[in-house]
Amino acid sequence: MIHWVHPALFFFIGAAILPFLNETKRKLVQLGVPLLSILPLYYASKGTHGVLNVMGQELIFGRVDNLSLVFAFIFSIIGFIGMVYGFHLKTVREHIAAFVYAGGAMGAVFAGDLFSLFLFWEIMSFSSVFIIWFGGYSRSAGAGFRYLLIHTFGGVMLLGGIIVHVVNTGDASFGAISPSGWAGGLMLFGFLVNAGGPPLHAWLPDAYPEGSVTGTIWLATFTTKVAVYTLVRGFPGAEVLIYVGLFMTLFGLGMTILENDIRRLLSYHIISQVGYMVTAVGIGSELALNGAVAHAINNILFKGLLMMGMGAVIYMTGKRKATELGGLGKVMPITAALYMIGGFSISGVPFFNGFISKGMIISSAAEAHRPITTLLLTLAASGTFLSTTLKLPFNVFVGRDKRLKVTDPPPNMIIGMSLAAIFCFMLGVQPHYLTDYLPFPDVEYHAFTMSHFVIQFQILLTALVVFLMFVEKLRPHETISLDTDWFYRKAGTFFMKFANGPISIWEEFIIVVYKKAIIAPTKWFIVLCQKFDTGVIDRIVNEIGRGVFGGSWFSNAFEKYVVYAFINVIGYLNHIAAHILKRLQTGSVHNYAMMIIIGIFILVNLYVLLGDQLIQFMVAVK
Repeated sequence: MIHWVHPALFFFIGAAILPFLNETKRKLVQLGVPLLSILPLYYASKGTHGVLNVMGQELIFGRVDNLSLVFAFIFSIIGFIGMVYGFHLKTVREHIAAFVYAGGAMGAVFAGDLFSLFLFWEIMSFSSVFIIWFGGYSRSAGAGFRYLLIHTFGGVMLLGGIIVHVVNTGDASFGAISPSGWAGGLMLFGFLVNAGGPPLHAWLPDAYPEGSVTGTIWLATFTTKVAVYTLVRGFPGAEVLIYVGLFMTLFGLGMTILENDIRRLLSYHIISQVGYMVTAVGIGSELALNGAVAHAINNILFKGLLMMGMGAVIYMTGKRKATELGGLGKVMPITAALYMIGGFSISGVPFFNGFISKGMIISSAAEAHRPITTLLLTLAASGTFLSTTLKLPFNVFVGRDKRLKVTDPPPNMIIGMSLAAIFCFMLGVQPHYLTDYLPFPDVEYHAFTMSHFVIQFQILLTALVVFLMFVEKLRPHETISLDTDWFYRKAGTFFMKFANGPISIWEEFIIVVYKKAIIAPTKWFIVLCQKFDTGVIDRIVNEIGRGVFGGSWFSNAFEKYVVYAFINVIGYLNHIAAHILKRLQTGSVHNYAMMIIIGIFILVNLYVLLGDQLIQFMVAVK
């Protein structure tokens, strides 16, 4: 009897069969797969499932508890909403990438060991980049490659930490890990890369705005939220995360004030909101961890709604700069209204879901006697209302009317946004639908208190007054906002110039030396051997043959099977050496970098496998 079916299987199977279906069946699969993935979540018994023993380590593909289930439920729900939102697409490629992406996220939250976690972690990275490339913008290709580069680097750091941890402890299970030491530090760094933590956070606002309009909802959902899940699971109470989270919250918020690109602005808000979650994980109390998880779930809904709202604007107008938009509330009223529900939710307006989860995080900071953390998170809540709920929709939907001849988007996009809006409101007025399934459901938190209402209205009123005072200053301007990606972009440009300059000259020098010092002498040696063969050996063999056997049979055989074999072996070895050197000297910096990485990887593995034996041998020699 089957006791558990991994929900990721539905997404992977759906991705595999989509290319072979006609349009009608494809639409049914697109909507059916996310709904079917919910069924095993209802019937799954808590515990471990899908355990495999590989090389003495247990690979656990199904650790079922409140933490994994609550993330899996929201992934299935947003998967359905995202498929409804993109229902009008004629091509299947984006849905295939989205299903693989969702399957990787599902696999990651149910992974009970570090190796299976890493497997699904990398599936997420390599599938999500296609959604960026499918954006079709002039900068989509470059942004996708930079995204892949950063996430590959983060994955290498994570894998390095996993290997060190397993070597040191002999245990590959995924649980609470100390951030001190190489193992914990490398894994924490790898998780923070995906969470949008500094200093490599710039991949997020660099890549997400270049993704497809319908695919951005997937990007805003899985990568950063799975990273939050891993932090809650692996590093609860790590104090360093408080400071990292506060930086993310304030830095992301500050960049939204400067940004002109509407999806880039919302991408910085992802960093800011994930900062709330990271801070809560650092606080580490049961209420804080509940708040981190609740805010991650709510963020998937309201951030998805905000991305869908601005995606609808881009889809209908073809424009993504706030300076190019204005007055759209008259022609896209439904989109504007639904976007504002997302804005109220992210800002923590009472009776919307953000009011609940933000209150949990701020209350946990107060209960932990961290007044500065409490104050900064409260100020950030005011700034979120100012930038996301006032500044952006004012400039896009009100502002100076650009008289764009557009309407609200297709019905499926409206339905997708409406579903997200319903969940935002429902979890705001009936929070127990979420809080009963959090990691610590017995922890009491009362959101609807008079003090909470008063404080929240003060926060919102302050932001509104600031907006009204500086409304002209907050109008969009043509700007280029610089971030930390400037450094590695410039470093990459310098490296390529260096590669095409000094390294290229050095390569040409090596090729000349190779031709002069190896190829030319080898050719001369072969010619000399040929002359020696015909002038000396042939004569000797012929004379011996005539003297001993009285014929040429021995001469011919010796020449054919000995002399020519020797010459052919020399020539073949030279050919192989020349071919190998030619393949290595491609002039491609990527190949040289890959050889260096492979070499380092081999040396590290040799050290891990043979380090103790080598040390013992050296001691014995002494």
